[in-house]
Amino acid sequence: MNSINVLIDISYLIAVILFIVGMKRLSHPDTARNGNLIAAAGMALAMLATFFVVGVGNYLWIIAAIALGSVVGYYIAIKAKMTQMPQLVSFYNGMGGASAALIGVVEYSISFDPNQLGQGITLMASIILGGIAFTGSIIAMGKLEGWVKDFKINTYLGFSFLVLSIGLAVYLLSIGQINVGLAIVLAVLGCLYGVAFVLPIGGADMPVVISLLNAFTGVTATTTGIIYDNNVMLMGGILVGSSGLILTILMAKAMNRTVANVLFSAWNTNTTAASADMGDKTVREISMNDAAILLSYAKKVCVVPGYGLAVAQAQQAMKELEKQMEEKGVEVKYGIHPVAGRMPGHMNVLLAEADVSYDKLIEMETINPDLPTTDVVVVIGANDVVNPSAIDDPASPIYGMPIIEANKAQNVIIIKRSMGSGYAGIDNPLFYDPKTRMLFGDAKKVLNALATEMKMV
Repeated sequence: MNSINVLIDISYLIAVILFIVGMKRLSHPDTARNGNLIAAAGMALAMLATFFVVGVGNYLWIIAAIALGSVVGYYIAIKAKMTQMPQLVSFYNGMGGASAALIGVVEYSISFDPNQLGQGITLMASIILGGIAFTGSIIAMGKLEGWVKDFKINTYLGFSFLVLSIGLAVYLLSIGQINVGLAIVLAVLGCLYGVAFVLPIGGADMPVVISLLNAFTGVTATTTGIIYDNNVMLMGGILVGSSGLILTILMAKAMNRTVANVLFSAWNTNTTAASADMGDKTVREISMNDAAILLSYAKKVCVVPGYGLAVAQAQQAMKELEKQMEEKGVEVKYGIHPVAGRMPGHMNVLLAEADVSYDKLIEMETINPDLPTTDVVVVIGANDVVNPSAIDDPASPIYGMPIIEANKAQNVIIIKRSMGSGYAGIDNPLFYDPKTRMLFGDAKKVLNALATEMKMV
């Protein structure tokens, strides 16, 4: 028996190492696919080793659950479009939270020892945080998909759910007996706070919220590992929780805001607030031929991708346009804003899918000093991340957020379907800048047409 336990522990250790190596390799597009496979191998090894744990349960039910989850997960992942990856991440994160909350309720009902305070605190944390992560992630998914709109909730009402859940948890730990009904109520209160927590937060802040909810799910995985005395769940949860928290802080910092400001001051709740006078709001368009000529004779071009590029699935078309420009001796770079798209790294993954060299993806802080000497900035489907109001309009909801300073380039071409506002729901003075030209249409069709036109210039 001891030799089996040693083998299980060694397998768990190897699995954790594979998790860490996989996460490290996920940091670069060239190794991300391999890193994902390495982490998946670690998970497979951890699951396999768990089958040998004494008293693990009914193997038939476990295998059936794994098979069902694998088939459903594979189907959803294959069918999901690239633009739906943030929603998919939110959904899976929510399922992890729901699992933790359910495990907490079940374990409380069948194995809780009222004399074990540590065990009780762990169970209560799993139930509350799991509920928050579940409903919070589902609401975030709904916001990203456009199903759920921003809704202002009284701050005190929202916090009352959290206070009640903590108070109920303390009561359950103090009564000296098991009360399954109240444990279920505790889970419901956690779920209600998850809804109240995320619902009023503006859609533009969803990347930060998703990162934080991911950290919550990591914490619940950690508490579940403590409940089951499972080292691989414990370490995996710590990895997810810590990385999610670090990413949350970095994302908020990139927006020049604190995490508290993002979470508790719904900056999107009044997007019609007064803003500075934009002066002449004349929109100037450019023909396909003129745009092709401008790009062909430029020396330096910076492409600023946004969610519109993902919606149109235009990454391959952008790669072809990049090829045409480079054949004419144009230096092409991509300006990547840390919150462009709908999740951290969205644009990096999208462009890597089209084999765009990682060396050409330049972070905001590095690309901005280079823009005054850039001949043309091509903005594709981005809006808020190039909005000058963030710099010069104190009345703007996004004031203070660092942007890619496209307005400092010699020329700006903006590819958009229409004059619609971005996720923050506010107008963009860059659209009316005298040096800006609008090229309306679906990004994929426009980029393909531009590449074709450049061949004839």
